[in-house]
Amino acid sequence: MPQKTPKTLFVCSECGYTSPKWMGKCSACGAWNSFEEHTESLPSRSLPRRSPASSNQAVLLDSYSIPGEFRASTGMGEFDRVLGGGLVDGSVVLLSGEPGIGKSTLLMQISASLSRGKKVLYVSGEESGGQLKLRSRRLGIPGDRIYLLTETNLDGILSEADRVKPDILIVDSIQTIYTDSSASSPGSVTQVRECAFSFITRSKSAGMSTILVGHVNKEGGIAGPKVLEHMVDAVLCFEGDRNQNYRIIRAAKNRFGSTNEIGVFEMTDSGLVEVPNPSEMLLADRPKDTPGNCAVCTLEGTRPLIAEIQALVTPTVFPSPRRTANGVDYNRMYLILAVLEKRLGLRFSAHDVYLNVIGGLQLDEPAADLPTALALISSLTDKTIPDDIIAMGEIGLSGECRAINNLDARLREAARLGFTKALIPHRNLGGRRGDFELEVIPVKTIYDALKVLAEGQKK
Repeated sequence: MPQKTPKTLFVCSECGYTSPKWMGKCSACGAWNSFEEHTESLPSRSLPRRSPASSNQAVLLDSYSIPGEFRASTGMGEFDRVLGGGLVDGSVVLLSGEPGIGKSTLLMQISASLSRGKKVLYVSGEESGGQLKLRSRRLGIPGDRIYLLTETNLDGILSEADRVKPDILIVDSIQTIYTDSSASSPGSVTQVRECAFSFITRSKSAGMSTILVGHVNKEGGIAGPKVLEHMVDAVLCFEGDRNQNYRIIRAAKNRFGSTNEIGVFEMTDSGLVEVPNPSEMLLADRPKDTPGNCAVCTLEGTRPLIAEIQALVTPTVFPSPRRTANGVDYNRMYLILAVLEKRLGLRFSAHDVYLNVIGGLQLDEPAADLPTALALISSLTDKTIPDDIIAMGEIGLSGECRAINNLDARLREAARLGFTKALIPHRNLGGRRGDFELEVIPVKTIYDALKVLAEGQKK
C-alpha cells in the first residue's frame, strides 16, 4: 500500500480560515496576503481506541459553592481598576498594543510591585537579558526578586515554570513562542493557538496568574486567531499616540470585572505614572472665552471624565463642504448637523465643519450630543459659551433633549472642577438625588439651551 504524503493547507493568519490553495485575499475576513503554508501531520495507523469514561458526574447547581476570587494588587491602581480590582489567581490576561506604546515598561513595573509578596517569572522572547537589565535600571526597579527567562520554546518555558513555581507568569510575547509539535513558524495561527492553550491549561491547574502580550496587526486588531481572545479571561488594549505622553488601557473582555473601565497613565522618563484625575489633565490647557468650545461630562465605566469638545465652522468656496470628526462618531456628527439645519434653520451646508475632542478621548455615548451641538452653534455664530457652563444630554431627530444615566456622578465631578452651571435634560431633573454646589438648568429642546445661553450673555 503506497504511503500517504502529508497534506498541505494554507491558513489565514488573521482569522484562521483554511484553503487547499494559496489565495491573495481571504474570502472569510477580506485580509490580503495573509495565507501561510501549513503541513498537517499524518494520522496514526493504529486502530482507534475509545477514551476512558470520565469520572465527573453531573450534580445540581445548588451543590456548588461560590469560589472566593483571590486578587493580587498590581501596585498600579489604574491597572487594577481595569482588571476589576486586581489580578485574579489562575486567570489569563491578554495585553495588546502597538509597538513602542509601553507594554514592556508597564509589565516591568507591575512585576516589581508583585514581586514584593509573590514569585514572578518574566519570560521574554523579544529582548535579551541585557536589554531588560537596562530597562530595569532606567525605571529604578531592583532585580533581586524577579526571575527572568529569555526563551521562545514552549516546552522550555513550561519546564522552567515547573522548577521555579511562580505565582505570576508574564510572557512577552505570545507571537514569539513556538512548540515543536507544530511545523508552522512562530506567530502563525496554529502556533499561537497551541501555545496559548498550553499556558491557559497550566495556569488553571496550578493556580498561576498569567499575562500574555499580544501583537496587533495593521488594522489595529490582535494578531493571531480570533479564538485567542475567547480562550483568555481578560483582553486589555493599551492605546495612545506615541507622540503624546498619555496612555489609556481599556478592557475589551473581562470575566472578573466591567469592560467599561479605563486606566490613564502618563509616560515619563522614569516609566509610566498613574493619572488619578484625568479630568484635570484634559482641562489643563482649555482656552478662555473662545467660540466653539464646550465642556461635557462623559462616563467611562464608573469613572466620570470632563472632556472638552472643540468645533471649528468656517465658510467654504467649494461646492462640497468638508467634514472632519476626531473623537466623535462621524455619522453622529452628520445627524446633529441635520437636526440643527432643520429645527433651527442654521446653514452648515455652506461651511466646513471640524470637530475635535481634546486628549484623544472617544465620546461614543449619547450624552455628548448637546455639548457637540452647542459647540457647533457657538463656532458658527462666533459667540462664546461661558467657561463655567457644562452641558450633557442626548438630542433626538425632533430637536428634543433626552435623558441620560448616572447624572449624580457627572454633576459631582463637574462641581469638583469648579463649574457653576449645568445644562441637563428636563426628564433628569426629578431623578437627581444629590445636592451639589452648582446651578442645574433643565432644558427640553436644543432651542431651550440656546435661550439659556443667550440670557446668560445678556447678563
